[in-house]
Amino acid sequence: MVESVDPRVEEVQHAGGGIDAGHGFPYGVPFEGSLNDGPGFVGPDAPTEADLYRCVHCGLCLSACPTYVETRLETESPRGRIALMKAVHEGRVGISDRLVSHWELCLQCRACEAVCPSGVPYGRLMEQTRAQVRDNNSQSPELSRLSQLFLRAALPHNNRLRLAGRLMRLYQKSGAQRLLRRSGALKALPVALGSMEAQMPVMGDRFFSPRSTVSTAHGEWRATVGLLSGCVMPMMHGDAMRAAVRVLQRNGCDVVTPTDQGCCGALNLHAGDLEVGRQMARRNIDAFRAAGVEFVITASAGCGSSMKEYGELLHDDPDYAASASEFADNTRDITEFLADLPLDPPQSEFNRRVTMQDPCHLAHAQRITEAPRKILRSIPGLQLVEMAESALCCGSAGFYSLIQRDMSQRLQGRKVGNALAAGADIIASANPGCMAQLDQGLRNAGSDMSVKHVVEILDAAYQLESP
Repeated sequence: MVESVDPRVEEVQHAGGGIDAGHGFPYGVPFEGSLNDGPGFVGPDAPTEADLYRCVHCGLCLSACPTYVETRLETESPRGRIALMKAVHEGRVGISDRLVSHWELCLQCRACEAVCPSGVPYGRLMEQTRAQVRDNNSQSPELSRLSQLFLRAALPHNNRLRLAGRLMRLYQKSGAQRLLRRSGALKALPVALGSMEAQMPVMGDRFFSPRSTVSTAHGEWRATVGLLSGCVMPMMHGDAMRAAVRVLQRNGCDVVTPTDQGCCGALNLHAGDLEVGRQMARRNIDAFRAAGVEFVITASAGCGSSMKEYGELLHDDPDYAASASEFADNTRDITEFLADLPLDPPQSEFNRRVTMQDPCHLAHAQRITEAPRKILRSIPGLQLVEMAESALCCGSAGFYSLIQRDMSQRLQGRKVGNALAAGADIIASANPGCMAQLDQGLRNAGSDMSVKHVVEILDAAYQLESP
């Protein structure tokens, strides 16, 4: 029996080039009951026509998109998702659970932006679309629960976040986690909670904390910089943060870590919670402006990507538009900053084989790939070996691994396989989520390869120098 097709459905079918095989609907979307003659996307944060219609459906994004590479489904590609956005914008379909599932499977890695000849601002489109989904109360239960318990209740509040981190560290370091896992008691939890426990990030032995005092430059002074502490990184990778301070000092920088700074807001923005993201941006702008620094340095690629877009985020805010633009212009990833100084190279040999994993928001959003490699190549004795698909997403993507576990693990396995094939001793990265994802994947694979931030490797090389 051949199904009748509404003309408006045919438009969506042809907008991006085909029917999603296996579902029988254009792009895999069940249009029955979801056709809508309403206004589509509404409000000041709605995707604009100027952004939506820059996509010409050329398909160059397909081979760069991790979810398309894994599934070969048009619906899980950037152009397929944009076609669905257009259909809602034009009032041809309404926001449905099925549409939302395709948008939420997106990693927001922005690899598509790096290869798009039309300059489609896909990251902005996806954040605005998710904001519409959130305002429509159509988020998946997993994302909605995460938004309530973590993105709003914890991330904007430093004290709550630190308390939660300390409790997680106690649970992990005291042996309670190991005991519960061995006992099988966790199996009695609902599936969603059990899976979240399995994906719980590992807290470090010693947290990194902002301080009111300045960490002064060693040798000739070159700059005064502010270092973003952020939210999760100082609890998971405190050693990397301390290494960042030492490396900046070694390269002639006074380092300020303002105590009233907070989370950059990236995770909230990616989930479509734009207003809370703006509140977090304003807080950081105020904190670093009061500190009087020349540059704002971040050791987290995801944070740096969002902070460099504060000007765009707050462009309609009369009180913050100018300062947000200035803040964005003065934000640097630490590898970018060190490579441009230029870097003072280590003098002792660090005889290890290292392969570089490019964090998505460093390589694709900030378009920085050479700076971390330049730093690694400056270290005597270090052998840099490239892995295959170094810039393909590892599946971490912030909180993605908590709500899209299957796809996250598929990408994790692919990335770890490529890293092991490179035959290195260390995977170098520049983003805390990637580092945690890779470390977990390596442990699951039974490998003793370690994962280090680029500045941790540089700091270790400095430490080998004679006093």
